[in-house]
Amino acid sequence: MATKLSTLYVGHGWRGFSSSNHSNPRLPVTPVRLLPIFCKNRQRNFSSQHKRQQVKKFSPEPPPMDEKFQTSDDECSEVQSAIPDAITSLPEAATSTSTEVDTSFTAKNTETNFDNSALVDEKSTAENGDGGEKLSNVRLGDLIGMIRNAQKNILLLNQARVRAFEDLENILSEKEALKGEINILEMRLADTDARIKDAAQEKVHVEVLEDQLEKLKNALTGRRAADESGQDLYEDLDQILKERAPLSHDNSLHSLREVQSFSKDLSSLRTENVSLKEDMQKLKEELSNIMETDERVLLLEKDRSSLEAALKDLESKHVAALADVSKLSYLQFECMDMREKIGSLQGLLDKATKQADQAISALQENHELRKKVDRLEETLQEADAFRTSSDNMQQYNELMQQKIRLLEERLQRSEQDIHSNIELYQQSVKEFQDTLNSIKEQSKERAQDGPVDDMPWEFWSRLLLIIDGWFLEKKISSSYANLLREMAWKRDGRISAAYLACRDKSEHETLSTFLRLALSSTRPGLHIVHIAAEMAPIAKVGGLGDVVTGLSKALQNKGHLVEIILPKYDCMQYDGIGDLRALDVAVESNFDGQLFKNKVWVGTVEGLPVYFIEPHHPAKFFWRGQFYGERDDFKRFSFFSRAALELLLQAGKKPDIIHCHDWQTAFVAPLYWDLHYHERLGLARICFTCHNFEYQGETSASELASCGLDVHRLNRPDRMQHNSAHDRVNPVKGAIVFSNIVTTVSPTYAQEVRTAEGGHGLHATLNDHSKKFIGILNGIDTDTWDPKTDTFLQVQYGADDLQGKAENKEALRKHLKLSTAEARQPLVGCITRLVPQKGVHLIRHAIYRTVELGGQFVLLGSSPVPTIQKEFEGIANHFQNNPHARLILKYDEALSHAIYASSDMFIIPSIFEPCGLTQMIAMRYGSVPIVRKTGGLNDSVFDVDDDSVPLQYRNGFTFLTPDELGVNSALERAFDNYMENSKSWQQLVQKIMKTDFSWDSSVSHYEELYVKAVNRAMEQERKTRT
Repeated sequence: MATKLSTLYVGHGWRGFSSSNHSNPRLPVTPVRLLPIFCKNRQRNFSSQHKRQQVKKFSPEPPPMDEKFQTSDDECSEVQSAIPDAITSLPEAATSTSTEVDTSFTAKNTETNFDNSALVDEKSTAENGDGGEKLSNVRLGDLIGMIRNAQKNILLLNQARVRAFEDLENILSEKEALKGEINILEMRLADTDARIKDAAQEKVHVEVLEDQLEKLKNALTGRRAADESGQDLYEDLDQILKERAPLSHDNSLHSLREVQSFSKDLSSLRTENVSLKEDMQKLKEELSNIMETDERVLLLEKDRSSLEAALKDLESKHVAALADVSKLSYLQFECMDMREKIGSLQGLLDKATKQADQAISALQENHELRKKVDRLEETLQEADAFRTSSDNMQQYNELMQQKIRLLEERLQRSEQDIHSNIELYQQSVKEFQDTLNSIKEQSKERAQDGPVDDMPWEFWSRLLLIIDGWFLEKKISSSYANLLREMAWKRDGRISAAYLACRDKSEHETLSTFLRLALSSTRPGLHIVHIAAEMAPIAKVGGLGDVVTGLSKALQNKGHLVEIILPKYDCMQYDGIGDLRALDVAVESNFDGQLFKNKVWVGTVEGLPVYFIEPHHPAKFFWRGQFYGERDDFKRFSFFSRAALELLLQAGKKPDIIHCHDWQTAFVAPLYWDLHYHERLGLARICFTCHNFEYQGETSASELASCGLDVHRLNRPDRMQHNSAHDRVNPVKGAIVFSNIVTTVSPTYAQEVRTAEGGHGLHATLNDHSKKFIGILNGIDTDTWDPKTDTFLQVQYGADDLQGKAENKEALRKHLKLSTAEARQPLVGCITRLVPQKGVHLIRHAIYRTVELGGQFVLLGSSPVPTIQKEFEGIANHFQNNPHARLILKYDEALSHAIYASSDMFIIPSIFEPCGLTQMIAMRYGSVPIVRKTGGLNDSVFDVDDDSVPLQYRNGFTFLTPDELGVNSALERAFDNYMENSKSWQQLVQKIMKTDFSWDSSVSHYEELYVKAVNRAMEQERKTRT
């Protein structure tokens, strides 16, 4: 029995020792001293060597286990240290251990009852002996009772200790669990800010914890297996005791001999009980410590709950912060919009301030007038008082007032006569001035044409010496020297005027002036060839076609020889070409390493000679049914550019200027210099005009080789290489680099494209070549766009006869089925391509806003962008039955003339506009423009309320910011002006109709650029020869 209890306690003591040693170092464990003494009684008949073996066998060391469950002390320590990270696994282990202990004690009690019955039988046998034996039996019974009591005490103590260990393990597990949770909370709290930056760290942490938990579960599985092994050892020992129980019964007769040994055992048992009491006391102290630990655990639990609350608060704040960040980005966008609006409001505020200052001055004047009125009232009161005192005086006053009225009427008539006389005088002065100017011009022309007699011969001699000096110094050729000498001999007024004009100029400038004079005397003008992809009206997509035709006609009117080269499209308006015929010659050009023939056609358009090139190429480059928008546009127009140069070369032409337009013919400039055409075409200079820098035709650099250009030599940053992609080329950049003259279509646009915002990637290149870059405002063809002769109109009219404009307005309304109830209802027109550049969102807004303001709106145009076209088709359907708006989503030449003539206002809300011709055409027809201040619109339309602009130049309504507020401001001001002051509106219409938007002023700028370029070429040629 004692041996079984010892074995049981040794097994559990080893387990408890392991737990206490790693979980709570303060818990006292003495498994050797707690081993019951009764193991010695069971083994006293054995030899001393055998006893030592038995003691060794039941030492406090762990019982042997299978190899796969044996662990070293370090491994055990690792398992125990992992317990706090997997507390949830421990309750199961504790329950299992408790079940095993209860089972062990049940077996122990069964064995105890069995031994007691054996002792009773032993006692009854001893009573039949002598008295000594009886006394021995009594003492033996007392000893057995004492042993039983000790056994019960030990049992209770073991049970208490087991429960204490279980409670301790539970408490420690809960404590470690709380510590783990607190640690996790602390980590979560510390990582809250970091989680905002990188949420992935939490996932990594969780994965690490899962790995640790898996290791702990594996360790606990091994531990549980070890406990089961200990239970097997206990069952083996129990079986041995059962086998030896009969032997102890048989030897009961020798118990008297063992009384003394039992006495010794009893004393050792008492000592053991004392030690057990001490252990119990220590356990109580440990329990008190555990209670304190529980209190601390409660505090930690409170801290944990507070930390969880704080964490939730932080998470809510984090969510709110994320929402605030999204709101902040939206607010930043709104802030940028507000800054732009503030800028516009600042301008309005400045205007309002000026108006307020004027109002203040007016109020001050009114205040002074008020004082004068008060004084007059006082005088009248005095007069009234005097009148009441004398009736005669009243009659006298009435008579005086009648005389005053007569004098005022006479004064008014005198003022009217004076005004009429002043107007007559001003007209007479103007007529006199005009007559005087005409006389001066005639005198000047006669002086230039005829000899000048008022100059002394010394003047002419000095002039001849200067000419001879230039010739001897080889600054001019002999032919030019002879021409200039002849003019000096004849005392030509032109050479004397040129000499007098160059008195304060440098020799270089004087020489250039005399060379131009010699050039003009040898022939009537320059030979200019335009190479372009469009020409109005036969091949027109946008403003490029109008510019090519208008500029060419203006140059022709100036006496220059102008020719135009175009592709022969299959979709041209052939009825606009006069005398179209094919030449019996084929011009060959190289492309993709092969020679291709080109058929040449000639004809006249608007009185201009035009050459049409029809390539005999298998790709049928210009038989596509449209002008642009093909996948191989780069190949199509690079082929055409080289074929155009070959046409000039094979026709033996040596033009002074080759003028190419936009990216489609930008190839002409690098081809001219790279393929040595300049050596065979004389001294021709290249002029390149870019009408819109948004379209640059860039493509892969390898495509450049098709037309014969050297890719390796030209694909460089300082030549044709794209500024942001090294494997691409930009034809427009190449034209800027290789042309002698680079122009664009308005001064403001020339400034805009030199900035990063407006240059579309070419601002750096344009700044590098700024000396040859200039902006010249386009003009319009005043012969084509003339309301006095326009055959598309219902009624022709002019600035002095605006009734015809009203009749055209009524005719258009009837044609489009718009309301005609109110003749004075304002009509707003818009003719444009519906592309983002034109501000399609602002056009859409203007339609609705015009109807809201009580006006009518007519839109003519289409979009190459399917989504935009579909959107405006939806708007057109919306207004289909509305009597105040119509959208015609196509281009109609006749209808465009009718809209210009009928509209009271014309809106152009472009995001950017290089030049724009529609505002000029609209003013030509008496339609007041409403435009955004950008590009050419800023150079041609000036706000009627802008005090910084002279009154005679104010001709429309403008806005700056490209938004709905800007459109509303300009549109509402125009409506107010139209509705409230019809007389001033009529004066404005008449003024803009008389404004000159022809090509006369613009062509002079081009002419000057051409002449300078040709003169530089001649000087370079002269220097080369010398």
